[in-house]
Amino acid sequence: MGRSSKDKRDIYYRLAKEEGWRARSAFKLLQLDHEFNLFTGVNRAVDLCAAPGSWSQVLSRKLRAQEEKGDAGEEVKIVAVDLQAMAPLPGVTQIQGDITKVSTAQEIIRHFEGQPADLVVCDGAPDVTGLHDVDEYIQAQLLLAALNITTHVLKPGGTFVAKIFRGKDVTLLYSQLKIFFSGVTCAKPRSSRNSSIEAFVVCQNYSPPDGYVPNMSNPLLDHSYDVDFNQLEGPNRVIVPFLACGDLSAFDSDRTYPLQLDAGKQYQYTPPTQPPIRPPYQQACHLRKNNLLSREDAPSNQSQEEAEPAAEST
Repeated sequence: MGRSSKDKRDIYYRLAKEEGWRARSAFKLLQLDHEFNLFTGVNRAVDLCAAPGSWSQVLSRKLRAQEEKGDAGEEVKIVAVDLQAMAPLPGVTQIQGDITKVSTAQEIIRHFEGQPADLVVCDGAPDVTGLHDVDEYIQAQLLLAALNITTHVLKPGGTFVAKIFRGKDVTLLYSQLKIFFSGVTCAKPRSSRNSSIEAFVVCQNYSPPDGYVPNMSNPLLDHSYDVDFNQLEGPNRVIVPFLACGDLSAFDSDRTYPLQLDAGKQYQYTPPTQPPIRPPYQQACHLRKNNLLSREDAPSNQSQEEAEPAAEST
């Protein structure tokens, strides 16, 4: 369809390249910050499941700008964590580790010189299967893993932001979050497609229960996932506010826009800011570019085999 076709179909993908963001998801965090003022008073921030690094870019630009203006009381420190390798970012310390390991939490605190974080964000998501019930469950487990490590590194009164898939069992997730945060809001940024079930939980004022001791070996959800047990109804149901970020003047993520957005500015294709590092399809692309992919010559082999018996009979 041509390299400019996606620029037509996804306006935020195009704007991300033009503004130097590594992924369109950067606009989601920017719009959440515009609504909730997430970065106010933040000196230490953690980005979980950070690759390819768009949210770390937002943290770096916003917090470093505050530091240069003198709004930050202390030195700004940002730590990005992911299992995958990520291209370096200025002002961001990277940890290639597992968020379910206590050693990762200890490494984060070490980079903060023993101080807890003011803000923890997580835009991680599983490789979706298309089976909504399966995807929602796996995403819920990923969110709870992020919440678990957050209880190790976040200061009292801090903020936690994470992606969530809204499904029929989402009330159990809300109840888990309400245990640790006094304010929980479900928000849908304008850059998030309406056709997607994704949203973001903004959890403010971290206040764990008295006597709570963070423990990586103790999952927040029971392993024997039972539909009746995990479906909260009636007076036990937890309903959190839902907020649509942005207004009608913003770009619509589900709409197709022309390439010529500004009458006085000619459209010019912009390549991605940061190509993927060691993607799983790298070897296949190399073989294809060098014409090394194996080809099946079944018809020619079949005709040769048919010719051989004919020659023998002759």
